[in-house]
Amino acid sequence: MSDLLKKRIRFKRILLKVSGEALIGERDFGIDPKVLRRYAREIAELQTVGIEIGIVIGGGNIYRGVENSSEGVDKVTGDQMGMLATIINGLALQSALEHQGVFTRLLSPIKMEEMAEPFIRRRAIRHLEKGRVVIFGAGTGNPYFTTDTAAALRAVEIKADVIIKGTRVDGVYNTDPEKNPKAFKFREISYQDVLKKDLKVMDLTAITLCKENKMPIIVFNMNIPGSLKRLIVGEKVGTMVSSTKTLTAAKR
Repeated sequence: MSDLLKKRIRFKRILLKVSGEALIGERDFGIDPKVLRRYAREIAELQTVGIEIGIVIGGGNIYRGVENSSEGVDKVTGDQMGMLATIINGLALQSALEHQGVFTRLLSPIKMEEMAEPFIRRRAIRHLEKGRVVIFGAGTGNPYFTTDTAAALRAVEIKADVIIKGTRVDGVYNTDPEKNPKAFKFREISYQDVLKKDLKVMDLTAITLCKENKMPIIVFNMNIPGSLKRLIVGEKVGTMVSSTKTLTAAKR
């Protein structure tokens, strides 16, 4: 990144939310090494210019792989399996980032000291201040809470400037764009309208937490190379969810 781009950076500290499914790439489940390496390169590029980065990663790419054989598994046990899946993804991302020369820390609210540090809020903030990328694994550590809620919680706790949510689509639409070619994208939308229209940006708990703490969310397509950098330097990428009272439709 040039010095000119450094001056255009919009955010000092971000919480990046990446779905586990995004790591599948062209596979049926699991982790595509090519996708993992690309994510690591893009995150490393941001880290080198001084952006403080926290990451919450889902586990759907791994849990989905065993879902068909998990009949009879109760909800709590299933959620615990999902938490372990996020640790697997976190370890994979940590390794990929370290191959890019990035110092990282994997934190977990569940005790597993051999693999991850215990989550302590002040320690997490200190890691960020020292330029380490902090990966928050195992969700909130509790069943019945999604990694979206974990992302909202961690963002508020570390006082992030924004939650950046990487998905398979390039923003928030009025209907599923993968099913409806006539769906239109919002450039900006309020928390209240997300709730009112029942748009699947994040789950109800996560959106409510962001609304109460005025934590903005940007939804974008993580699978478009370079889009994360473009978003960070102020280009119109994805959809901004905030306390704005207006709905702004993007040009198609």
